[in-house]
Amino acid sequence: VQLQASGGGLVQPGGCRRLSCTASGRTISSYNMGWFRQAPGKEREFVGGIRWTGVNLYYPDSVKGRFTISRNNAKTTFDLQMNSLKPDDTAVYYCRALNIYNGDEVSWGQGTQVTVSS
Repeated sequence: VQLQASGGGLVQPGGCRRLSCTASGRTISSYNMGWFRQAPGKEREFVGGIRWTGVNLYYPDSVKGRFTISRNNAKTTFDLQMNSLKPDDTAVYYCRALNIYNGDEVSWGQGTQVTVSS
């Protein structure tokens, strides 16, 4: 599956932003989906994930209560709603798909920049 991330941009502190990840080549119904981010000079960090069933959601403490993940298997989209943004949220955000039948199949989107600044 090929992934295309979009929605990044400049946001003021306290603002919100919605990122989207659109899949092509096949649907995402057989994939666990995740969002990651990488700030300059830092390692890539997991910021949320959702299983192929859409039932289980996972968030690290750094974003819990502020970020929400949703997926639409029929539309092959996977979104990250970010609220109450902080300057520390500034990073390039990447979406990832992990095939539930083949753990070796991992696909990454190209990344979209989110900058939180006044």
